[in-house]
Amino acid sequence: MSDLLWQKTGVQTDARIMRFLAGDDVLLDREFLLFDIEASKAHVEGLVRIGLLADAEGSKLLRELDALARDFSAGEFVLDERFEDGHSAIEARLSDQLGALGGKVHTGRSRNDQVLVATRLWLKTKLGELAETCNAVAAVCLDRAEAESLPMPGYTHLQRAVVSSTAMWFAGFAEAFIDNAWRARQTLNLIDANPLGTAAGYGVNLKLDRDFTTQRLGFARMQVSPIYAQLSRGKFELAALEALASAALDLRRLAWDLSLFTTSEYGFVKLPGIYTTGSSIMPNKRNPDVIELIRASYASVAAARTEIEQLLSLPSGYQRDLQLSKGAIVHGFHHGLGALALLPDLLSGIEWNADAMRAAIESSMYATDVAIEAARAGVPFREAYRHAADSAQHAAEGRTPESSLGARISPGAAADPQFEQLRQRLSDL
Repeated sequence: MSDLLWQKTGVQTDARIMRFLAGDDVLLDREFLLFDIEASKAHVEGLVRIGLLADAEGSKLLRELDALARDFSAGEFVLDERFEDGHSAIEARLSDQLGALGGKVHTGRSRNDQVLVATRLWLKTKLGELAETCNAVAAVCLDRAEAESLPMPGYTHLQRAVVSSTAMWFAGFAEAFIDNAWRARQTLNLIDANPLGTAAGYGVNLKLDRDFTTQRLGFARMQVSPIYAQLSRGKFELAALEALASAALDLRRLAWDLSLFTTSEYGFVKLPGIYTTGSSIMPNKRNPDVIELIRASYASVAAARTEIEQLLSLPSGYQRDLQLSKGAIVHGFHHGLGALALLPDLLSGIEWNADAMRAAIESSMYATDVAIEAARAGVPFREAYRHAADSAQHAAEGRTPESSLGARISPGAAADPQFEQLRQRLSDL
């Protein structure tokens, strides 16, 4: 490990303790290094603006930061065990290339606001990806809902209940993912605050141009209080994971439906071959492994959320416990976004088995229609309900799935799906 930024003369270090302190930071910081470099550039430009760096000094630092970003992206600079973390790696590189000038980059900032701003920029990017992915899922669902409507059983308690349709199934998930996209964008708005310049949580005795760095880094606003900047670490990460979890919950329920629908017992859905794998021992098997791992992805998001929530039992001010929040968000977003990204193409490619779905619609599933028709004619609903229950076997006379769906005129139901409202909300995104 290179010289430590905080090393004092006469203070000894222990290799085991240092490995424990560093943890996985140097590996995790590969996720954040480009954002850290971009924030360092903004900080350098800010120092030039207030006269702490000469123009020529600022230009040299900016050129070297750009070179570091290129080398890292090309794999020519590797963030590894030579460094304590990404922050120290940046300063070490600048000092190697520019001598004493490289040490000036840390003037007026702490690793505390340095990690805050890099993580915040990373989270903004991930929430943007989440919103776009949810938008894409909703678009596919709505397209398929509008394109075809095949009768299928609707279930409550995993029992056949009423006649439903593929259009209603797709429309339900279309609206769910429109809401998930909105939530991702609202969460992005919440965390879109610049902590750079708050240092270790108490400000510094320099007239930093924080408005400039806020604009330079594309933040919507400045995070004003240095103390709140530290209090928001973990809180904002938790909010981002909650937005991801909202989408992952709907993803899990959708995957559960497909898991059931693809079984031989249901036979409603055929998956494209690329989403199945073979058995290592049973030649006859094609397994929906992708669906099952998509279903499992919520566990990683929930675990990450719980880990950060448990870390936040802390007083105000920076505490080293928060270092562990980096691994949680990387792990949670890696699995959650990875699973969601597969969904648009998967939903575009599934094939419905119309015959199997029609065969699963039994006569008792028209009983609700019979009861409501009688109530509409003036029979008290509870009386109509009992009569329909007693005559369930005869309820199907003269009825078809199409007639049941066509009579379902309540807003949002099969005969009045109001797709235009969903399409408008999707367009507004």
